[in-house]
Amino acid sequence: MRGGVLIPASVVRRRSLIAAAVGLAAVFVRPGWARAADQPLPEVVEEGFVPLFNGSDMTGWVGNVTGYIPEADGKLVCSPGRGQGNLYTAREYANFVLRFEFRLTPGANNGLGIRAPLEGDAAYVGMELQILDDGAEVYRNVQPWQRHGSIYHVVAAKPGHLRPVGEWNEQEVVADGRHVTVTLNGTVIVDADLDAVKDPAILSKHPGLLRDKGHIGFLGHGSPLAFRKIRIKELP
Repeated sequence: MRGGVLIPASVVRRRSLIAAAVGLAAVFVRPGWARAADQPLPEVVEEGFVPLFNGSDMTGWVGNVTGYIPEADGKLVCSPGRGQGNLYTAREYANFVLRFEFRLTPGANNGLGIRAPLEGDAAYVGMELQILDDGAEVYRNVQPWQRHGSIYHVVAAKPGHLRPVGEWNEQEVVADGRHVTVTLNGTVIVDADLDAVKDPAILSKHPGLLRDKGHIGFLGHGSPLAFRKIRIKELP
C-alpha cells in the first residue's frame, strides 16, 4: 500500500517480473551490445578484389615496413620522419584495378608507385602517380604534371577534385596494358594511353613506361598521412 492506495497483488507480481527481466537484460544483453558498438564494422571487399593490407601488420609488404604504422582501426599511417622511403607489395602486378582511400595532412607529399622494380627511383624505373596536397601554398607553383594523380613528369591530372585536407578521399587506379586511368572521388582525372607518349626526352628519362609489370608501392617523403581499404583486383 502506498499513500493509502491498495495495490492489487497481481499488479505487484507483474511489476516484479518486469523488474527482474530488466535486470537480466542489464546483466546479459547490454554489455554485449556495448562491445559490438565499440568494434569497427567489418570491411566489405567488392567481388573479385582482395585486400593488400590486412589491417593489423605488414604481411605482404617489403621495403620501409617500419615507416608505415598499422593502427587498430585498419588505417596504415605514414609516420612523420620515418615514412621517408618506399613501401612495396611483395608481389608484382601487371594489369589490375587498385582501390584505396587516403587522408592528407596540410602539405602532405607521397606517391603511388606502379609496375616498379624494388630498386631505383620508382618515378623513372616504374611509374609514380602523385599523392599530394597540391592546394597547399608551398605547392602553388608546381608543374601540372606534379599535381595530385598525375603520372609524374609524363601525364598531368585534372586538378580540383581533392576533398578538403583531413577528409578521406577515394581513389581508383586501373592499369590495363598500355592504358592507365585514375579516378578520384568519382571523377576521372587521368586517362592515359602510354603509347601516345612520343617525346624522346621523356621516354629516355622514364624507361619504366615500357614495363608491363612490377610492384605497387607508397613512395614516402616523410609527410604524415593515412591510407585504408587498400584492395586490388587483377585483370587478365
